[in-house]
Amino acid sequence: MKLLPCGDRAVLLDCQSLDEAQGWFAALHDETEAVLGARTVLLRGEPSALRALVHRSEPSDITAAEAGDEIEIPVTYDGPDLADVAEHTGLSEEEIVAAHTGAPWTVAFGGFAPGFAYLVDGDERLAVPRRDSPRTSVPAGSVGLAGEFSGIYPRSSPGGWQLIGHTDAEMFDVDRDPPALLAPGAHVRFVEKT
Repeated sequence: MKLLPCGDRAVLLDCQSLDEAQGWFAALHDETEAVLGARTVLLRGEPSALRALVHRSEPSDITAAEAGDEIEIPVTYDGPDLADVAEHTGLSEEEIVAAHTGAPWTVAFGGFAPGFAYLVDGDERLAVPRRDSPRTSVPAGSVGLAGEFSGIYPRSSPGGWQLIGHTDAEMFDVDRDPPALLAPGAHVRFVEKT
């Protein structure tokens, strides 16, 4: 892990992997304001105090961490890219659905838009590239795949993920506490809506 300056009120932990970043986040988020990324952790505060905190700390063993909440997300698997995902993976559309619903996913971190969560630990056969050409508008509730991640678009926005279905679950609601339905560490179980 590299410890890098980030302005005059933060430092950035540049990690080798998502697992390493999650370990550092788990170890430090109770001590200071921390923001988890795909392979980074941003720590906000006085830089010399943050550097001292990091030097006296070790990343947590995230496999031993207490499991987060499990949230069921009902999905209608009718996405416009379902056939393309089947072609990329060599699985049938039914096998794609079975793989996506077959095991819980873990919320690794949030980003890109309020309420958008990057989900990991799904079936590795579902790792597919982003679309060659992003869409200018992806409907809210669209469920997609990109690389090792699955995610749900919280609102209509441009996007390049492979869309395999949609959900009516409200991913972000300013009147809810907390507003984002999915928080890092939570487990998500996709359930086929019939």
